[in-house]
Amino acid sequence: MANDIESRLAVCSWSLQPETPEALVAHLREIGIPRVQLALDPLRETPETWGKTGDLFAAEGIGIVSGMFGTIGEDYSSLDTIKETGGVVPDEHWDANWANIQSVADIAARLGLKLVTFHAGFLPHEESDPGFAKLLGRITQIADAFDAHGIELGFETGQETADTLRIFLEKLNRPSVGVNFDPANMLLYDKGDPIDALETLAPFLKQCHIKDATKTTEPGSWGAEVTVGTGEVDWQTFFATLTKLGYDGDCCIEREADDQRVADIRTAREFVTQL
Repeated sequence: MANDIESRLAVCSWSLQPETPEALVAHLREIGIPRVQLALDPLRETPETWGKTGDLFAAEGIGIVSGMFGTIGEDYSSLDTIKETGGVVPDEHWDANWANIQSVADIAARLGLKLVTFHAGFLPHEESDPGFAKLLGRITQIADAFDAHGIELGFETGQETADTLRIFLEKLNRPSVGVNFDPANMLLYDKGDPIDALETLAPFLKQCHIKDATKTTEPGSWGAEVTVGTGEVDWQTFFATLTKLGYDGDCCIEREADDQRVADIRTAREFVTQL
């Protein structure tokens, strides 16, 4: 397992907060993982800086395992604000998000990517909720844009329970759309046990994030993201479950807290490869 997982590890580029693709390459060298899940919005927003990323990575021997895009106006200051502002749910930003998403699909295609992940936003629990049909329509539209390039989509997990997400994906019924499973997000949003959630979402697994967290002690507030191996994710069981499910895809290390990202990602790499 250890050697196998080593070859499937990647690093989430946004975790390293790089100003340039050259800076990103330097960080990846330092960490010792030549594979990346690439945030695509910088390539769309500042092509003069990021436009050469594909060529640079090819020259440096760095593989891009997948892409990621964000949406306009997301506010993570509380669980309530992200519920209101997250993903492609808000109507006020839909037109601009849709324009950006089409550009991102073109960029992903030029890079030869096969998977792009994003936060869809808060999924309604009931099919009778008018928001359910709206979101279903928007996700279908987005899936069409990526399908045209042969690219699959992965939803980030966390804002809803695994059961709610599974019901939505079954209703969507698009084999190209699944989940980017993040065990820490289940804890951060307090939406259930990560291992149970992994089992529930198994048929839809496209990619995994390696991130750790502790649950909140105050309902309605965030849990805390911590260095991998020091939180409440049962990593031994997590990887055993992935093996049992026959998952042989990528596992991308993500770190979004604290200011020693390179060191924390190296710690995560060491922890995971020694399991």
